[in-house]
Amino acid sequence: MATPTTGAIKARVRLGDRVFSSSTVFAGSLILVLLAAVAIFLIVQSIPAITAKAGTLPNAAPNFWVYVWPLVFGTVWAAAIALVIAIPISIGVALFISHYAPRKLSQGLGYVIDLLAAVPSVVFGLWGVLVLAKGIQPFFVWLNENLGWIPLFGGVVSGTGKTVLTVAIVLAVMVLPIMTAVCREIFLQTPVLHEEAALALGATRWEMIRVAVLPFARPGIISASMLGLGRALGETLAVAMVLSPAIVINFFLLTAQNPNTIAANIALQFPEASGVGINTLIASGLVLFVITFIVNAIARIAVNRRKAFSGAN
Repeated sequence: MATPTTGAIKARVRLGDRVFSSSTVFAGSLILVLLAAVAIFLIVQSIPAITAKAGTLPNAAPNFWVYVWPLVFGTVWAAAIALVIAIPISIGVALFISHYAPRKLSQGLGYVIDLLAAVPSVVFGLWGVLVLAKGIQPFFVWLNENLGWIPLFGGVVSGTGKTVLTVAIVLAVMVLPIMTAVCREIFLQTPVLHEEAALALGATRWEMIRVAVLPFARPGIISASMLGLGRALGETLAVAMVLSPAIVINFFLLTAQNPNTIAANIALQFPEASGVGINTLIASGLVLFVITFIVNAIARIAVNRRKAFSGAN
């Protein structure tokens, strides 16, 4: 009786597997093609603005980089403040849902957090300009009177409450749902044996979280933070509704002279732009595209290094 050789044995590829494999390759390639097409469009449309002569750009800017730099500062500044506010709150809420709250309460809070992610940005913008700005303005006055010696709280306080700190709070509320949801799922993935081992050695619940949960979830926390940062960097409507259109560089958090963001500036200026003005707005969009790409690349590198370090240990 002849026995077939190993090389002659070929696995039969099912039609469904072949279709699924081809569709995934097509989907991945399509994303790369679309991303490249967007980048090419932005670069081509940005060239007239980048090479424009002095006096032809909006606000009589001598060149494009002088025009876009305050917008870059405002974008990064508002997003960074929002992230500083949102990270500890999202981690705390996620830990409460995953390790402290009773099962029924944790399920209800989880549903509420997921629903908050579906709220349109215009709702957050209306809440920020009509409720938060008016309600928080007296607190801004108190900060200025008692902590005005800190540069961030100096200057003349805005009488309307429409400041970059108000925008940062609105952005923090907007990014909280997605950051909390990601952190919650990461905390729930912590190996149960690690948690039980820490508790068996006499650790309290907080000590168990500190030595077992947080180290395991650090890459996920970084990923959640970068997702929130990406949402804050690209937010348009809420920022445009709260801040008045201005192109300045100002570190003060409580004054009326607030730096604008790239996305909000594009939304406010595009309807009336023409000629080189349109190319200038597209070029500023290219700058935002590059900033977002750099942020995601840094997050990916940080997560990969953390995973490699954890695997080595």
